[in-house]
Amino acid sequence: MTHRPKILVTAAFDEGVAAALADAFDVELVEATMDGASLAERGLEAQLASAEVIVAELDVVDEATLALAPALKAVVSCRAKPVNVDLDACTARGIPVITTPGRNAEVTADLSFALLMATVRHVSASERWLREGNWTADDVFEPYERFRSIGLGGRTLGVLGGGAVGRRMVRRARGFGMDVLVYDPFLPADAFGEEARIAPLDEVMSSADIVTVHVPLMPETEGLIGARELALLKPSAFLVNAGRAAIIEEAALMEVLRERRIAGAGFDVFYEEPLPRDSELFSFEHVTMTPHIAGASDDVIAEHSRIAAAALRSWLAGEQVPGVANARALAERAA
Repeated sequence: MTHRPKILVTAAFDEGVAAALADAFDVELVEATMDGASLAERGLEAQLASAEVIVAELDVVDEATLALAPALKAVVSCRAKPVNVDLDACTARGIPVITTPGRNAEVTADLSFALLMATVRHVSASERWLREGNWTADDVFEPYERFRSIGLGGRTLGVLGGGAVGRRMVRRARGFGMDVLVYDPFLPADAFGEEARIAPLDEVMSSADIVTVHVPLMPETEGLIGARELALLKPSAFLVNAGRAAIIEEAALMEVLRERRIAGAGFDVFYEEPLPRDSELFSFEHVTMTPHIAGASDDVIAEHSRIAAAALRSWLAGEQVPGVANARALAERAA
């Protein structure tokens, strides 16, 4: 009988995908939690003792977890980056850590574009104004003047980062009749064909009517947008960030917002989360904010389940596995 590796799934996971995996694996699903604590602390000692694969999203796979899982051969982190896994500890044991890149790209682009539109058209500010009872017969046309803004057709969107989310933002912008400039030094000049033009950072910042941030956070990109780059924005421009807060220097950004040097901004990510109640951002009427919900969708669960299942089938078949964060572990195991 062919050996059927045991998979312990502690992530939120699509039951249909799990059922399909049962043709080649023994799959055990346990209830997902939002604690973000060590998996060793969940009272799953018996399951960990026999698990050959762990699939986790928020649970932390650390040294304590590995000590309880002597049969472990692979870990799947249902994240784009395995921030919940001790990568060094897994690599030292020859355990590959498989990720699910792009799992939330579609819904993140959806939220990013929704935030863009809400920012440009003053959706949140106008709703607050309406709910506070400010629309009266004394001046029925007041909101028409107070919340006047621009349309998207014929405007230029600057996309910082042409990866999974950035590509989808290009597609959405083109659907609204926008011209698109993309800053991504790792892409060739013809990466988007006629849909968008690759351009230097300074040109994107100075030419775009709206700039949206989708650059991955790395040491090289932290603070990529500082005082000099922000000064290139047109006074009529809007800035949207549903990627990573640290891409933009905080002090420089706050100064720009405080002095209203741009028309408005929209944020789904913040330097400190949860956003402190005394944050100055709450005082800016031209800023639209959402509480880091870009990836908050059941579709993300379905997508990371699908990606994880495909990767595990490749792993079981001895094929090349996409999305491995520590390829050295696979190479050492093969040797």
